[in-house]
Amino acid sequence: MYESHLTFSEFVAGFWRMASWQMTPIQRLKLIEQYLDLGVTTMDHADIYGQYQCEALFGEALTLKPALRGQMQIVSKCGIKPAFDCRPSRYVNHYDTSYAHIIASVEQSLTQLNTDYLDLLLIHRPDPLMDADAVAEAFAHLKQTGKVRHFGVSNFSVSQFSLLQSRLDAPLVTNQVEISPLEMSHLADGTLDLCQERHIRPMAWSCLGGGNIFKNTNPQAVRLQQTLAVIADEVNAQDISQVIYAWVRMLPSKPVPIIGSGNIERIKSAVASSHIQLDRQQWFSIWQAATGHSVP
Repeated sequence: MYESHLTFSEFVAGFWRMASWQMTPIQRLKLIEQYLDLGVTTMDHADIYGQYQCEALFGEALTLKPALRGQMQIVSKCGIKPAFDCRPSRYVNHYDTSYAHIIASVEQSLTQLNTDYLDLLLIHRPDPLMDADAVAEAFAHLKQTGKVRHFGVSNFSVSQFSLLQSRLDAPLVTNQVEISPLEMSHLADGTLDLCQERHIRPMAWSCLGGGNIFKNTNPQAVRLQQTLAVIADEVNAQDISQVIYAWVRMLPSKPVPIIGSGNIERIKSAVASSHIQLDRQQWFSIWQAATGHSVP
């Protein structure tokens, strides 16, 4: 009933930092090609990334080789309106999931990304003023005009997901949420249970905890570093980041990790982690290191 025909790659390329990578258009094109060569075909964006610059940087690179568009799935998100300096009329960060904003945001993303359609559009954050009927109307229009093929959400709770789904004829195809040993709330709050129930693969952002697993010196980080290092040695992993990706991917809802890097060696290492299999004791050892206590 809820299954979708959209297929993601086993890892997703995340471009929210692209504006800080200081790459030329040719270098950006090469990075995209390297991702594709590694089998990473799903490209994750949002209208606001890089203060509205990242989609344009990606689109500029894609212009150099338009044929690549057919080899990838482009994802973008909308609904957040930050009070950036480049938007001087805004004096407070806020959300906007109105019909007009969703349509306008998609039109802008299509222009910036140099494409005629998005494979997937996500509502970026839950909006307390979200009118589910208005969102459904916007989705229907975008689907009918061929500008967006599939829809999903990001950072939605179970009830928020279910509310929006109740207004739609087609299934929401993902919920992009934060999952890492430092952020395990979705393992217990029903979010991943709902994904498994509906055969929806969640996308997992910040799997490495924003780097905090590696650089923090608090007791939790130290426990994780030590446990991950032991397991990395046991499974012949190149580094502890590979163990973390394997830990996330072992969840039965089959999360798809987002790799938010422009460094090809880190990208290769992340993709190579797909060959690492943890046993249950190793998985729960990481859970125990993260929580500081054993399971009941």
